[in-house]
Amino acid sequence: MWHSALPPPRRMRMRWSWSVTLNNARRNRTVDQPAIANDLATALYAAIAFTPAQVGPATTSLNAFESELGAQPPLGFFDPLGLLDPLGLLDEAGQGRFERLRYVEIKHGRICQLAFLGNIITRAGLHIPGDIDTAGDSFDSYPNGLAAFFGPDSIPTDGKLQILFFIGFLELFVMKDVTGENDFVGDFRNGALDFGWDSFDEQTKLSKRAIELNNGRAAMMGILGLMVHEQLGGSVPIVGEL
Repeated sequence: MWHSALPPPRRMRMRWSWSVTLNNARRNRTVDQPAIANDLATALYAAIAFTPAQVGPATTSLNAFESELGAQPPLGFFDPLGLLDPLGLLDEAGQGRFERLRYVEIKHGRICQLAFLGNIITRAGLHIPGDIDTAGDSFDSYPNGLAAFFGPDSIPTDGKLQILFFIGFLELFVMKDVTGENDFVGDFRNGALDFGWDSFDEQTKLSKRAIELNNGRAAMMGILGLMVHEQLGGSVPIVGEL
């Protein structure tokens, strides 16, 4: 027996209604197409009326730059938890502010690539030959990693000051757009160095810039991980004992 949640009187009315409809269809042998179309349209509009409205993502200054280089596929600009700018410091950021942050990101990425590579090379036992000072201390006589700057066997203060001044000289006079001829943020060729860059098509240039950006991001995480593990002790694959 067929069961229904409807009470018996209502179930009987529904059966009577369906019977009348079927009998009319058998007698007429025709279908009133305009009436059916009208009923379908009415049902569709009723369904739409009770469908919750779609709420689009809020437009912010951060995702306004989601088409810029660095928003890599397949995720693109990905910040579902809003952790990139929780305090809203970049709500009014414009193109100039974005380019400044991109410049800093590229610079830090390049430095960290050199730092990570330097850790791997020196921990593999490769050092610059000769002495680091006039007292006869060789380059390989000092420890690797953070221990070369902090600790009882670290580089003397004069050596640290030389490194600091050299980095400052590069920052102020070399690693910047001196001539104003840069094609993009981070272009420090200054009309002198090219290495065949101008021979690449635009797609290849974008690809190489994206590769540098991604490698810099990976190197920032890598050198941070090496410094943490150096303090914790143990060994790391490829790098070796820390």
